[in-house]
Amino acid sequence: MCAHRSSCPRTDSPAPHVVAAHPEQGWSLLCDGSIVFDDTGELLPDGRVIAPHRAPAGRLVVAA
Repeated sequence: MCAHRSSCPRTDSPAPHVVAAHPEQGWSLLCDGSIVFDDTGELLPDGRVIAPHRAPAGRLVVAA
């Protein structure tokens, strides 16, 4: 659950939202101070790191 900052606009969702997107660099800043990377990794405001959590290659579906 997101610990929204008081400066966040009210939303219907408890999930944090993107406040700065940088797709050319592969990351986005969320309203709770987390940085989310395109490879699914995260850097939390307290300095903790969440490693990328990709699906195993055998489970990926390929469109023909």
